[in-house]
Amino acid sequence: MIIKNLTVRFGAFTAVDDVTLEIPPGAIVGLVGESGSGKSTLAKAVTGLVPYRGEITGADPRRIQMVFQNPYASLDPRMTVGASVGEGLRLPRAERRAEVERLLSLVSLPAALAGRYPRELSGGMRQRVAVARALGARPELLVADEITSALDVSVQGAVLNLVRSLREELGLSMLFISHNLAVVRYVSDVVAVMHQGRLVETGPTEEVVGAPRHDYTRSLLEAVPRLGRTS
Repeated sequence: MIIKNLTVRFGAFTAVDDVTLEIPPGAIVGLVGESGSGKSTLAKAVTGLVPYRGEITGADPRRIQMVFQNPYASLDPRMTVGASVGEGLRLPRAERRAEVERLLSLVSLPAALAGRYPRELSGGMRQRVAVARALGARPELLVADEITSALDVSVQGAVLNLVRSLREELGLSMLFISHNLAVVRYVSDVVAVMHQGRLVETGPTEEVVGAPRHDYTRSLLEAVPRLGRTS
């Protein structure tokens, strides 16, 4: 998918300013920047949730799915896990049940959880359910917006490993958004650095981390203990 000259304005305020970014097939592109840099607004534009100017090509808009930051708010508390995951599936009941079990298996959750409610699950399990629900649409692109930031540190690593395994198993293309450069480095093939609504640096992950060209990227590196340092 290619994002070309994308701009989002809210009145006189420009939240995203002339962003061009390519997300190659089967790749994870990490979008990193501090709070307020425009990352989530770009994600919402890509998924059609806010109006924008510019072009998005190379992906069917109906097959772009987003997983949101807060797993506590993204699932309907009145619906069981199985009902949430299967909500968008256009299949007969028996086939839908089997597909829900398959989707839960993809995110390493047991089929028995299908009958439980979100309040009965941990934060990490809820986020896995949200990912399973998004995968039900067989997306060409998965947009993951700060999906580990609301989770305990003890479960963040498991969700990040899930992201990597899904890319390997399904060949998913993904836009992975985080304020944490260490997290982005762990999962991404390409890193795009966003500051004040603009992309200031883009390149292969180890190139950006190992030899950053922009002062803002260097400041993000300095904010992460030991990342990119030799001493």
